[in-house]
Amino acid sequence: MAAEGETWHGIALRVLKRHEVRLVTYVPDNVLRPLIEGVHADSYFTAFAAAREEEAVGIVAGAWMGGLRGIVLMQTSGFATLPNTIASLAVPYQLPVLMMVSERGTLGEFNIGQALVARTMRPVLDALAIEHHTMTRLDEVEFILDRSIRQAVATQAPVTFILSPLLTGGKVFQA
Repeated sequence: MAAEGETWHGIALRVLKRHEVRLVTYVPDNVLRPLIEGVHADSYFTAFAAAREEEAVGIVAGAWMGGLRGIVLMQTSGFATLPNTIASLAVPYQLPVLMMVSERGTLGEFNIGQALVARTMRPVLDALAIEHHTMTRLDEVEFILDRSIRQAVATQAPVTFILSPLLTGGKVFQA
């Protein structure tokens, strides 16, 4: 349960530390900015931007093989580039790649590309047998992150956390 005044990104930082997730790779995103700024401000984490989401997944996969836990942060459109990387690297080699996706393409989205990826992301994850959870409320963030990271490591399988605009406030659009 979230304490009064807590934020989704503050909870995420705490849970990542609890599970010794020290490496954070990301493709810059305004919705994820508070989390990205939080990991850069905390010397516990090593955080850096990647040029592409596939690169970020490869870095986190290699880190796992070297004994370091990591997570990839991206927005919905970036996920569209990942199915081959996930299917040819994370799944067959049983790598618990953690992925956090800020959801675009819903709730007033203006970009048709974002909307298309939002409609196909979950079916693609299902087709790849990737565990995924959409977080919509602050009071579920800690439980979902904690249990899912624990499961990913125990079963050596990737997991995707989808951050709904209902949780993050999403991207603000000018009408």
